[in-house]
Amino acid sequence: MNRMKTLILLAALGGLLVVIGGLIGGQKGALIALAVAVALNFGSYWFSDKIVLSMYGAQQVEESQAPDLYHMVARLANQAGIPMPRVYIIPDESPNAFATGRNPDHAVVAVTEGILKLLSWEELAGVVSHELSHIKNRDILIQSVAATIGAAITYVAHFGLLLGGGSRDEEGEGSAAMSLIGALLMVVLAPIAAMIIQMAISRSREYLADETGAQICGNPLWLAGALNKLAMGAEAIPMQANQATAHMFIVAPFSGQALASLFSTHPPIEERIARLKEMAGYR
Repeated sequence: MNRMKTLILLAALGGLLVVIGGLIGGQKGALIALAVAVALNFGSYWFSDKIVLSMYGAQQVEESQAPDLYHMVARLANQAGIPMPRVYIIPDESPNAFATGRNPDHAVVAVTEGILKLLSWEELAGVVSHELSHIKNRDILIQSVAATIGAAITYVAHFGLLLGGGSRDEEGEGSAAMSLIGALLMVVLAPIAAMIIQMAISRSREYLADETGAQICGNPLWLAGALNKLAMGAEAIPMQANQATAHMFIVAPFSGQALASLFSTHPPIEERIARLKEMAGYR
C-alpha cells in the first residue's frame, strides 16, 4: 500500500509541475516542468533520506562515537527482525527523533541531542523502537518522499513571499504586484503541500508504530513515559523545522498554530499514551 501511495505521490507531483509550467510558459514551459519533475522524482526516491538529514545537519555516528546508543539500536533492531540501520544525531536541543530511508536495508534512525539529555534509557528505547517499527512497517519511504516534495513546494511558496515582500521599486516602496504574487504563492502552494502530506500519511500509522514499538522494546510504559516528556519538551524548546517534514518526527516539533497546523499528522499525545497504558494493562 505504501509503495502504491509513493507512486501516486510522485505522479501527482509531476502532473502539478507540468500544469504550473504550462500555465506560465505554454508548451515550452510544460516541457521544462516535465524535465524538472522527472529529476525531482528521481531525487525524491533515491535521495530523500539524505535531503531530510541534511536539512537538520544530522551527523552519522559509529559505535566508537556513541557506543551506548549504537548498541541499543543494534539490540532493538535485532529484536525487530530488521537490519541494523545507520544512526544519526541531530545537533538540536529540542527533544525528538525520526526514521528515514528507502527500505529496511537502507534505513536511518536519527535522534536529537535534546532527546538524549531528556529521556531515561528505557524511555529512549521506547522511542527507538517506535522509529524501528516505521522501518519494519515500511513507512519510511512514503514519509521521506512526502517530506521532500512538501518541503520543495513550501520553499517555493516562502521564496515567492520573500521575493514579493522584499521587492522595491525605484522610489524605495514595495512593489504591490510582486507582494501580491508572493502572498498568492503562499496562500495557494502551502495548503497544496499540506494536502499532499496528509493524503500520503495516515494518523493510524502512528498508532501502529506505537503498538509495534511497544512490542519491540517489551514495555509499552517506556514509550508512554517518553511521549509525555517529549510533548512538554517540544513545547518548551520548539524545533526550527520545515512544516513539511513535521510528520516524520515522533512528536510534532512545534506548536500547532497558524500555518504549522495545516501540516498536522500526529494523533493527540493523550490518546497515544492512553492506548499504550491499555496495552500494559491499565484501564
